[in-house]
Order: sequence, then structure tokens, then C-alpha cells
Amino acid sequence: MVKNFFIQGAISADFISREIAKHHTKKTIGAHSIFLGQVREDIINSKFVKAIEYSTYEAMAFDQMNILREDIFNKYELSCMHIFHSLGLVNAGDISLFVFVSSKHRRIAFDACEEVVELVKSKLPIWGKEIFHDNSYNWKVNH
Repeated sequence: MVKNFFIQGAISADFISREIAKHHTKKTIGAHSIFLGQVREDIINSKFVKAIEYSTYEAMAFDQMNILREDIFNKYELSCMHIFHSLGLVNAGDISLFVFVSSKHRRIAFDACEEVVELVKSKLPIWGKEIFHDNSYNWKVNH
């Protein structure tokens, strides 16, 4: 069963470093692959994105995350996998997605991390409202 993987607001560098540091005692791990998704200050229709406000349907997200986690662990020989996604307001320049995958070998960690990021973006019911400097908004479309 997946623990709560949502964090209110931006994911801090301190949080990321604490999560990574927890793994120094796990002596069978040979590789970690980390993805950090950062909110971009995109320009859309001549307006700058100042933040993204993330929302979700939590019950469905947890169900989908359990399926994703089981599929990835069945496909790859992983030591561990952690996924954290922001909810609420995240300013441009801040981190909104943190994926951390560990395995005995680097290729497995790289491949699994990339697949997890793609699945999170395509399968989980998480929506982003891009908020512009004039406080108008646009619903984000993942590519």
C-alpha cells in the first residue's frame, strides 16, 4: 500500500536531501536515479506563468499509484522507489515532483525512473492550473 505521496506546496531541497540521506545505510544499493520536476515560467499567449496550483482526486490517485508501484516493482529489480507530488500552489522555479528510484545497477534505476515519471504524468488524476502574473489562469496540458 502506498503511503501519502502528496506534499502541500513546493517540495523543499531540505526534504529532498533528507529523503536521499535515509538510504546511506542500505548497502545493497548501487545506483539512485532522481527526477525533479520544476515549475517553469512559461509564456502562454504573451502572459508569464507565475505559479501552478495542483489539485487531485485523492482516492483515485492512491488507487492508480498502487497499480503503478506494483507494475514498476514487477518490471524492474528495484531496492526502493519514492514519489512525491505537490498539491496547492507552487511558484515558478520551485519543485513540484520528486521521483527517487534505487537499485543495484544504474541502467535499471535510470529506466525505472524515466518510466515512473511518464506514468505519473499520464496516469495520475493530478491537474495543474497555470496562474499568470495578472491572476488569470489556464489549465495545464501535460505533453
